[in-house]
Amino acid sequence: MFKCYVSQFNKMVGGKWKLLIIERLRKRDVMRFGQLAASIPEISRKVLSNQLKSMEKDKLIIRKQYNKIPPHVEYSLTDKSKRLCNVFKTIDEWVNYE
Repeated sequence: MFKCYVSQFNKMVGGKWKLLIIERLRKRDVMRFGQLAASIPEISRKVLSNQLKSMEKDKLIIRKQYNKIPPHVEYSLTDKSKRLCNVFKTIDEWVNYE
């Protein structure tokens, strides 16, 4: 069965928020939920939570929960997502092409 790479890519990181979340995590390495929410003020907390769950399921991010008081969770990129960094550089060059 033929799999279109564009369709596969779009299925994993398509939509309004996933690439933006990856970009934010790329710049900071590790972020807590509140930090991510603050860095993307246009996204609701519910949508952010759903996007993070989907991204964790697709192995795009790592969710690490600390059983401390108060409890907290940190998010970081998987190696698979880190490989997108060169793509972001190319997108930046494309967007800023004159």
